[in-house]
Amino acid sequence: MIQWVWQACLEATTLDDLLVATDDTRIADVVHAFGGKVELTRADHESGSDRLAEVATRHPADLLVNIQGDEPLMDGAVIDAVVAQLVADPECQCATAVTTFRDRAELESPDTAKVILARSGHALYFSRAPIPFCRDGQPDLADYHKHIGIYGYRRPLLERLGSLTGHLETVERLEQLRLLENGIAVRVARVAYQPLGVDRPADIAAVEALLAQR
Repeated sequence: MIQWVWQACLEATTLDDLLVATDDTRIADVVHAFGGKVELTRADHESGSDRLAEVATRHPADLLVNIQGDEPLMDGAVIDAVVAQLVADPECQCATAVTTFRDRAELESPDTAKVILARSGHALYFSRAPIPFCRDGQPDLADYHKHIGIYGYRRPLLERLGSLTGHLETVERLEQLRLLENGIAVRVARVAYQPLGVDRPADIAAVEALLAQR
C-alpha cells in the first residue's frame, strides 16, 4: 500500500522531494526495499501533521504536504491542486481538498469527513456527521462536500502546530479542527478525485480490485 501511495505521489508535478515519515521500522524496511526515501520519527504523534512537523525541523522546505499512507489510489493532480492554493495566496497557511459524494451511504458513514465551505473557498467546519443538517425533506448529495485527507502547510504554521490545542479535534478525531478552533483558516481546493482509503480491513479487497484494473 505504501508503495502505491509513493508511486502516485511521483505523478505530482509540484513536489521537489518525497519521503515517507514513520515510527515503524517494518514500514521503513519496505520503503527502502522499493528504493524510496524514509525518515523515522517519534512514536507519540497525535496525527500525521504532527509527524510532518517533526520532519520539517530537519528539512528546509517552505511548503510541505502531508499525504496519508492509507490512500493507495491517490492522484498526483490532487497534490498539485493543494499546492496551487498555497502558491496562489501567500497569506494561505494551510490548504486541503474536497470532492463530491458518490452515494448516500458514503455520506452517512463516520469514516468519511464532511466539510462546510464559505463562499471564499475556506472551510467553515469539518465533521464526521453529515453537515449541513437538512431539517426539511431528503438532503441533496450536491449540497455536501467530502473531505480528502491531504494537507499542505507553510513552514511557520507547522513550527507552531505542536503548541496548538483544541477540544474539537479530540471529539471528532479530525486533526484539521485544531486549526479552525485556533482561528487558522484552511483553504480548500475542489477536485474530481474520488478517494477510497483503507480505513478498515474490509476496505482492502475493494482497493485491491481497483488497483488490479491498473
